[in-house]
Amino acid sequence: MLAFSIPLGKGEIDSAAEKLIHFIHKPFSFFIMPVFALANTGFIIHAKFEEVATSFVSLGVLAGLYIGKPLGIFLASWLAIKMKWADLPANAGWNHLLGAGFLGGIGFTMSIFISLLAFTDTNIQGFSKIAILVASVLSGLTGFFILRGFSRKI
Repeated sequence: MLAFSIPLGKGEIDSAAEKLIHFIHKPFSFFIMPVFALANTGFIIHAKFEEVATSFVSLGVLAGLYIGKPLGIFLASWLAIKMKWADLPANAGWNHLLGAGFLGGIGFTMSIFISLLAFTDTNIQGFSKIAILVASVLSGLTGFFILRGFSRKI
């Protein structure tokens, strides 16, 4: 109801709605949304770390998100560019495409949904949730550092 009462103005940059959007953007993007996503995963850890780290399910999920998704995104994009179905964006190189591919490995919400559908055992669901979280963090950090490293060279 509060949103309906905020005056929009006529698209001015200094309207109340624009000021509010800029004020709440960072807290929502960097705190509220991640906390909401984690709260909805229902993390219940029943196993020891050794069990999670050596489980074939965990290793498969980790490999799929951290290696498979970036590799698939990069190779599909490379093929589309080589076949002249697409163009590499201006001021972007193959390294940027690789970094963007790693960002595609952040498969948090849908990956957890699929793992809940695929596995009925709660221990295996827990293993997959932990692996999804680890893979998403690793993919995000790898993509960030690749893009950050190569964006300075342009």
